[in-house]
Amino acid sequence: MGGGHSHHREPDWGAIRAQQEAEARACAQAEARARAQAEAARQEAERAAQAARAEAERLMREAEQARWRFEAEQAEAARRAQAAREEAERQRREREQAEQAARAAREAAEARAREERQRAERLAREAEEERRRQQAAEEAARQAAIAAQQERERQQRAREEENRRFQAEREAAERAAQRAAEEARQAQAAREEAERQLRDGTRPVVVPTPEEYSAFRAKIQHTGGFFHVAVSGIAGSGKSSLVNAFRGKHNMDLDAAAVGVNETTLVVARYPDPNPSSRFVWYDVPGAGTLKVPDWKYFNDQGLFVFDCIIVVVNNRFTATDVAILSNARRFGIPAFIVRSKADQHIRNLMKDIGYNSDDEGGNKASYFARARDQYVAETIRSIRTNLQEANLPDQPVYLVSNVSLQTTVVGKAPKKILDEVKLLTDLAGTAHRSV
Repeated sequence: MGGGHSHHREPDWGAIRAQQEAEARACAQAEARARAQAEAARQEAERAAQAARAEAERLMREAEQARWRFEAEQAEAARRAQAAREEAERQRREREQAEQAARAAREAAEARAREERQRAERLAREAEEERRRQQAAEEAARQAAIAAQQERERQQRAREEENRRFQAEREAAERAAQRAAEEARQAQAAREEAERQLRDGTRPVVVPTPEEYSAFRAKIQHTGGFFHVAVSGIAGSGKSSLVNAFRGKHNMDLDAAAVGVNETTLVVARYPDPNPSSRFVWYDVPGAGTLKVPDWKYFNDQGLFVFDCIIVVVNNRFTATDVAILSNARRFGIPAFIVRSKADQHIRNLMKDIGYNSDDEGGNKASYFARARDQYVAETIRSIRTNLQEANLPDQPVYLVSNVSLQTTVVGKAPKKILDEVKLLTDLAGTAHRSV
């Protein structure tokens, strides 16, 4: 073509094709080798991967086994720990049970010991009570024997008294004929004596006027719903002490009625009963038979006609005052009780009269007391009956009381010795119940 080289050379297409084919074959071979190598590498990789997977699986299995062993060891350790805890708990429970058993055994032993001690004490008390019962039974038997002996002696005395009374009645019957001749003279003498007493002493009670009646009721503070009791009698008969006993008081108590050897009551003294539920009001009436209170004015001047009840305190024989009080009480329809107080003093005096000596330690005091009591009761009843007959008054009971026993009974205690105290209180209560 222009220039210096105009000569044109044709390419060697065959060589080129051969070369290309050779290169193609070389490339194909190279690719085949590469593929073979890649396949081998792939296969090797797969083998390696498979081996790695197998190793990994082995390791995983070993790890799993190790985990299983670890968990098993942990479970075993936990089981052993649980077993150890359970064993410790069991030992603790056993220890507690042992302690409880020991405590229960100790408490049971203490309880048995306490029961045995209490039983021993109870047996000792029962033995002591039995001993006391035996002593009481022996004492009761001894007292019963004494009482039986006293009863035999009393019956013997009663028989002797009955024999004496029978003898006296027979003698009285024999003397009846002799007295018959003297009856006219005695009747005349009795009439003259009655007239003399009427002039000098007891005289009929003048019926008070309504004004006098009201004045005396106001004077003694007569109150509806209450039972007003006058304690009357001759001076020195023990009225004030009897009022104190009825009220449950001792003579030396601050609110007691004054007592003394001489007549201490100058006006009617009012003493309400200290028991708030009692309806009794007691009155200490001045004694009759002194210069201060003449006999013949006694019933009217003291206003005895306004009282609900009159207690006449007497000695062994009636006085004109006693007869006047009882007669006029009947006239006014006022219940009257005959009481002889100081019974204990009279009985002690009789005990000395029949031979009792308080200095003699061997003396049988109970026997002497029973004899003196029976004699005192019999003589007083006989004397009062005779006095009532001589005064032409109906027979009525006489209450023999000791102020000490009466006061003891009123305050709710049991007196050592008793005569008519309970009967007197009972009859007074019955009369008050019918009146109030």
